[in-house]
Amino acid sequence: MGARVLVADPIAQDGIEILLREAQVDVRTGLSNEELCAVIAEYDALVVRSETRVTAEVIGAGTRLQVIGRAGVGVDNIDIPAATQRGIVVVNAPTGNTISAAEHTVGLMLALARHIPQADASLRAREWKRSKYVGVELRGKTLGVIGLGQVGSEVARRARGLEMRLIGHDPFVPEERARALGVELVELPELLRLADFITVHTTLTTGTRGLIAEEEIAQMKPSVRLINTARGGIIEETALLEAVRSGRVAGAAVDVFSKEPAPETPLATDERIIVTPHLGASTAEAQERVAVDVAAQILAVLRGEPAAYAVNAPMVAPETMSILSPYLAAAELVGSLATQLSEGQLRSVEIAYSGDLALHDTTVLRAAVIRGLLKPVSEGNISVVNANLVAEQRGLHIVELKDTEGEDGLSAVTVTVQTRTGKSTVSGSVEHGLPHILSLHGLRVDLTPSAGFLLLCDNTDRPGMIGAVGTRMGAWDINISAMKVGRRAARGHALMVLELDDEPADDQVKEIESIPGINWARLVRL
Repeated sequence: MGARVLVADPIAQDGIEILLREAQVDVRTGLSNEELCAVIAEYDALVVRSETRVTAEVIGAGTRLQVIGRAGVGVDNIDIPAATQRGIVVVNAPTGNTISAAEHTVGLMLALARHIPQADASLRAREWKRSKYVGVELRGKTLGVIGLGQVGSEVARRARGLEMRLIGHDPFVPEERARALGVELVELPELLRLADFITVHTTLTTGTRGLIAEEEIAQMKPSVRLINTARGGIIEETALLEAVRSGRVAGAAVDVFSKEPAPETPLATDERIIVTPHLGASTAEAQERVAVDVAAQILAVLRGEPAAYAVNAPMVAPETMSILSPYLAAAELVGSLATQLSEGQLRSVEIAYSGDLALHDTTVLRAAVIRGLLKPVSEGNISVVNANLVAEQRGLHIVELKDTEGEDGLSAVTVTVQTRTGKSTVSGSVEHGLPHILSLHGLRVDLTPSAGFLLLCDNTDRPGMIGAVGTRMGAWDINISAMKVGRRAARGHALMVLELDDEPADDQVKEIESIPGINWARLVRL
């Protein structure tokens, strides 16, 4: 009997027809968790969108399951660890919605510039108020694009056709890629100050939640217009509404909300804010593409071939993983620290493996490093399957080096991130089964992080420096769980690393930086 595929949520017919070429397909939508558990053992593959939750219970009952396909981007409704443990490949369609989201962004920008929804509503109310809806041209205006990933890049390409000046902010995109898009890279404050229109295309993370709030809006032109088709919460909704009402912002267009569904969003109470119910991916073409992309990948997996967009790592040879698996968390931590410690536009990444690690295929370690590097901007999970593709899409140049001897024969992963303003180097290993940081910026620290935050202080090594920082932490009721100092010589250059149980505020970090003898201070989230 051939392979059987269960389609548990509605998908485009084109995807079903592709599946039918090589498999028996049953479309059974609206199944409860219990109903899905009762039938899943009969199937080799499962296709869902966002409605069906693929729980560990469902995966456990799917004794024949080889692959789960998500016809869309997000995989929050699928228990990835449970699938990985069972050796089930999970695939999605991260690029299928790109053009639709970009076109919706441009459509909202045009609607903002010409007051199209408001004028339409006015005429339907039997009014004729031409002077009230005088708009502005897009030609010659400056568009600020925050986030130059797939959707942001497509928006930039289309804006060039509208003869707009393009500026962008994305520390994870090399200058060469930005230039190819016709975008001038700038720091965020400059973008906020110069742009006539601002559109955001970042993922929603701890670092981007509230990325544009009252303080950022205060730096903008009063004539600015804001657009968000990315994720709700990136632009702080209360601050946006107040800014439009006060005239601090000329207008806004919002397709995504901090809580959805949002039929009663306060943003809809001001006609200068255009609101749409998360329509960025809602086109017939996008739904067709995601269905086709997922269907093709499911058939590939069932044939024993690799999938283009697998979001979890395939099973690795046990003998290889027994050596490398203890270092995966360390590799991701090293990549994360290197990213957070770097400043300026990213140019290149070097990954060096030393000791016994250099004797093996380090593909999984490379994927872990890339996951740490790009976690702040990654839309989905980065695994050994898609790490190279994700890095390539962002234009990252990655060089790998191997040294079987290394320092004292120690197995370690060292990541060097080169930016426009300099470089940051982090080296890590494993100690007692836990990720262990060996050095930061070439200074030995020997740190096994256990707290939620690290505060790094580059300083002159002299009496009183530790006390000055510790005194302020005590005054702020911030608990220090551990501390290390790396230096090359007494009273020379040093790096103070404090493990903190509590997160200091930005102004508190700036106050630490103002202490005489402190060159810079940086907060790292683990």
